[in-house]
Amino acid sequence: MAEKKERRQILEPTERFSEILFGLIMVLTFTCTLSAATGDRDEVRSVLIGAIGCNLAWAIVDAVMYLLNTLGERGRRLLTLRSVRAADPVEGRRLVTAAMPPVLVGIVHEAQVESLRERLIALPEPPARPTLVADDFLGAVGVFLLVFLSTFPVVIPFLLIGETATAVRASNAVALVMLFVAGSAFGRAAGYRPWRTGFWMVALGVVLVLITIALGG
Repeated sequence: MAEKKERRQILEPTERFSEILFGLIMVLTFTCTLSAATGDRDEVRSVLIGAIGCNLAWAIVDAVMYLLNTLGERGRRLLTLRSVRAADPVEGRRLVTAAMPPVLVGIVHEAQVESLRERLIALPEPPARPTLVADDFLGAVGVFLLVFLSTFPVVIPFLLIGETATAVRASNAVALVMLFVAGSAFGRAAGYRPWRTGFWMVALGVVLVLITIALGG
């Protein structure tokens, strides 16, 4: 139970935005290389297969990295807890203060820090090493789905529209809308103006796609 309480919230709003933006940029680096004037169905098919395969691979990599980051964060907390329990009171209070969010450091009194140190010492013996729980794997699945499924709205126009030029324009329009919606959601979660953040995110997404294509990504 204690291990579950330590885990961070799975896929916070800003994390969801980051995963969606990543998936969109990856698929756009493929679809934006299509020639609207000369692209035939074989070229379209090759690009779609490449885009979906690339996002599938990176979705798996991102999910694994999510698990590794979770494990590393949990291990760091265990090391801090052991250090507090082994230290003298002065050093223990310093370690507790260093582990606090900066916003709390200036408003927590020394007596409260000491109370926290004593409560940490009174906790049951922590596990020997960090472990993953079921919710961590659910979070990894969520990361995988966000990166991978963000591919499909952008490629659907190529599956429904036979004319390459029209499909390219429709695909780009879908991508811009998705960037705007994701940016607005990020702005709302981060305390910015949603509409303005949405437009900025469209511009940022376009710039990142151009840079990725220019560098051979």
